[in-house]
Amino acid sequence: MTTSTTSAAVEVTAVHRRYGGSNGFEAVRGVSFDVRRGELFALLGTNGAGKTSTMELVAGFSRPQRGTVRVLGHDAFAERPAVRPRLGIMLQEGGFPADLTVAETATMWAGTLTDARPVAEALDLVDLAHRSAVRVRQLSGGERRRLDLALAVLGRPEVLLLDEPTTGLDPESRRNAWQMIRNLLADGATVLLTTHYLHEAQELADRLAIMHQGTIVAAGSPAEIVAGHPARIVFRLPDGAGLEALPMLPGLRADSDDAGPGRAVTIRTDALQHTLTELLLWARRHDVELAALEARPASLEEAFLAVADDENPAEARG
Repeated sequence: MTTSTTSAAVEVTAVHRRYGGSNGFEAVRGVSFDVRRGELFALLGTNGAGKTSTMELVAGFSRPQRGTVRVLGHDAFAERPAVRPRLGIMLQEGGFPADLTVAETATMWAGTLTDARPVAEALDLVDLAHRSAVRVRQLSGGERRRLDLALAVLGRPEVLLLDEPTTGLDPESRRNAWQMIRNLLADGATVLLTTHYLHEAQELADRLAIMHQGTIVAAGSPAEIVAGHPARIVFRLPDGAGLEALPMLPGLRADSDDAGPGRAVTIRTDALQHTLTELLLWARRHDVELAALEARPASLEEAFLAVADDENPAEARG
């Protein structure tokens, strides 16, 4: 992926990160992407794909063995003092003192910031104001994630790094977090997010990259990623009809070896309207009812699973 020096808040160029010395494990292998100012960019990937390692490089926690990482025009590691006040970071584990209350934890964190928003405001953003006097050790896992998020936005960051921000949240809290992130974007923040929730990426991301085995194998807008995968038509065979009775349509297959009556049939197609029309015209001519008929375009989940199933992906640059 090409980087833009004029509009990028984050520029990651050909970075490598290895653990365990020169013969150790290479978690990130030549990754490049940019995050434009004011957008949300999502990093997706299988477990161990290198998402968190990449996020830690952007946060400036370590220097890449090769390549460069720039945030707001600065080297993320070498110039971290210039970057850190403008950065909000939410890691997978917060590590807060268990004996402090929610309000005390937020107040302590605010003391390290130059322009912190009021603690009560930050807690209200994540619906934790009513738990301000509760000790951290008494919070549920979901409440701790919301506290992580409150601290990440406490300093009014220009760039927000969110590593699996809604893990452990109930559906209502997840929707509230999404709305808060949208509000921050509307106010001009830039967000780099990792997530395992594909619907979350599809809902929030302007652009995204899918990582696998330390490389980026697909990148672009959610619509661009999905466009490279076929649509699907699903139905059940009527009584008295086998797979051989159907018209010859590209991508036609039964979902099991037994293609007898009542078995599910799937058609994958790059021309959804044309294929569906042909199938329905055939059904009308033969007076056949196609039970449980469903036609849908490809989804981000299908694109992701195609990557996850590929043991030797070729890197695609978008």
